[in-house]
Amino acid sequence: MKSKIEFITQTLGLSQKVVENTINLLENGSTIPFIARYRKDLTQNLDEVSIQNIEQKHKFYNDIVERKQYIIETIAAQGKLNSELEQSIINCWDKTQLEDIYLPFKQRKKTKADLAIENGLEPLAKIILAQREQQIDSIAQRYLNQNITSKELAIQGAKDIVAQWINDDAATRSMLRERFEKFAIIEAKLIKKMSEKANLVAQKYKDYFEYSEKANQAPSHRIMAIFRAVDEGVLKLSIEPDFQKTVEAIDRIWIKNHSACIDLMEDIISDAYKRLLLPSLENELKKSLFEKAENDAIHVFANNLSQLLLSSPLGNKPVLAIDPGIRTGCKTVCLNDLGDLKEHCVLFFNSSSEQCQSIKTIEHLIQKHQIAAIAIGNGTAGRDTADIIKKQIKNCPIFLINEDGASIYSASEIARKEFPSLDLTVRGAISIGRRLIDPLAELVKIDPKSIGVGQYQHDVDEHKLKDSLNKTVEWCVNKVGVNLNTAGEEILKHVSGLGPVLAKKIIEHRVENGPFKNRMELKKVSRLGDKAFEQCAGFLRINNGDNILDSSGIHPEQYQNVNKIAKLQGVSSKDLFKNDTLVKQLKSNETIEKEIGSFTFNDILNELLKPGLDPRALLTEDEFNDQIHQINDLIVGMVLRGVVTNITNFGAFVDIGIKEKGLLHISEISDTFIKAPSDVLKLNQKLTVKVKEIDIPRKRIALTLKNI
Repeated sequence: MKSKIEFITQTLGLSQKVVENTINLLENGSTIPFIARYRKDLTQNLDEVSIQNIEQKHKFYNDIVERKQYIIETIAAQGKLNSELEQSIINCWDKTQLEDIYLPFKQRKKTKADLAIENGLEPLAKIILAQREQQIDSIAQRYLNQNITSKELAIQGAKDIVAQWINDDAATRSMLRERFEKFAIIEAKLIKKMSEKANLVAQKYKDYFEYSEKANQAPSHRIMAIFRAVDEGVLKLSIEPDFQKTVEAIDRIWIKNHSACIDLMEDIISDAYKRLLLPSLENELKKSLFEKAENDAIHVFANNLSQLLLSSPLGNKPVLAIDPGIRTGCKTVCLNDLGDLKEHCVLFFNSSSEQCQSIKTIEHLIQKHQIAAIAIGNGTAGRDTADIIKKQIKNCPIFLINEDGASIYSASEIARKEFPSLDLTVRGAISIGRRLIDPLAELVKIDPKSIGVGQYQHDVDEHKLKDSLNKTVEWCVNKVGVNLNTAGEEILKHVSGLGPVLAKKIIEHRVENGPFKNRMELKKVSRLGDKAFEQCAGFLRINNGDNILDSSGIHPEQYQNVNKIAKLQGVSSKDLFKNDTLVKQLKSNETIEKEIGSFTFNDILNELLKPGLDPRALLTEDEFNDQIHQINDLIVGMVLRGVVTNITNFGAFVDIGIKEKGLLHISEISDTFIKAPSDVLKLNQKLTVKVKEIDIPRKRIALTLKNI
């Protein structure tokens, strides 16, 4: 049997040493972000995805080896294990094929074939399968008994046994599985007699009432839609290749040349396929198609989430934030550079007098709190409110902020804990303002499923989705880094090596002892041991502390090497910071590079040049057309500025400054073929789009990037 290292090395095409080092790090409790960032010389600079692939193959290997052992022991206990069978199990590395091998020995409900064998018909079945005898009727007479009272019953029982053998044959199932994967057609039809509830939702699936497509060509979003319609009782679904050609393919395996009972064998094969193989393989393919579509949906969600979390921040600047409202007014808050609430009020813009008074209030608040920018939620009345303020306030940039999930946060335990005495709507305005200052720090407080950047997220496995999204959040948080002295519990728990318990302990220590002066003080936090310190320290930043290196992404384990480098230059570590001349001189020092490791050495130099560099792009204002406020203002052919708000496998949704988002279908994104919209588009990307179609009754807008 292949060793674990050999299996992973061959499967992923990586070097044995890299795989060994990575597995050792994982088994010793290192997190993926830590390995990717601080163990590059051991992994030869593998990224998070490659390390995660090793982790997944590691688990797969352990699972399949355990399953093989169970199968071998089970078959051995039945007295049916021989060396050839055992070797085929040992050499099998495909879980589906492994289960095919095990199928004839698996405990199951008693079948027609099992009853026929109990009634002594197995010898007759072997005679039929040998296909040397023509007179099966007369031979069947020999197998009559108190349970088998006629030759017809004897032949039928023998046929059931042969059909079971065909069904249990691993080679046959493998051939058929390949046919299903290559040639199966997915067909969906409307269920004419559906429930009243299904009738209410049927119209949204009208594209699939008479639908047919090769299963291996159906895109994931279409698969998800069809399966959802089936679950809701709207559609009936079948997936199979051409019946006659598939049966003929089985015939070629089981019917011998010059067969003496070809008609009987054809009848058995047809029965075996229709009754046993087809239902099994169809269900297997349905499961496979759904899992692939599910994985695609989860990948789309995770990719969108990472882009959203890494949205451009305004940075630590005072902000005025508005949660728009018409009837109840606009809840308005002023936040300082750390996102702390300084003041809140309600503004109204319904009449000219109210607008005049509200503008005066805003001007006063801007001056009083030295406001650097205004954040306005993009929900109902958001665009109108922004336009009114823009006309009057010229010295302060205004940003429309995606407020998806803000109401979820407002009612959450986290919000109640932060602002126990404030109304829900005021909490919502605070969240909008903080999303402008630092989207990552604010969005981690919200369940990712509530943020609204997914594709069929409610149809996928909840645990798989949660695991993927948690890893995405963890990756984003550690990529950016966290200010140890200002970070809240919700973002700290995603830092490598921490989790909820240690995040809470850090906050408690900070409250009791004041701000951390250096990273080494982390070791004084209750329950934060050496391993946790190793994993988290490099991702936690301390500005204006005892050691300037603490403000960078350089890990404390490398401080000694940094000091050594500085000493060779005749300066201090502080002198190296942002000193382009000195750092360039260091790049040619091959002795130090070899001693530290080339990847680590280059990372140190990059951090010295740009310590704690935020990888997120700079923030720019949105530029919506001032003449467009609602869908009725649109005209086909109109060219507009827009912002990508969601990306799916079938296209991207674009905010063009009105309530309804426009759909940029995948076919309208590029003149050349693209496999997925995410290949060329990013969340929050600013685009110039053209209106292609407008469906006012259905509130739908089709956009294009072509011929602009």
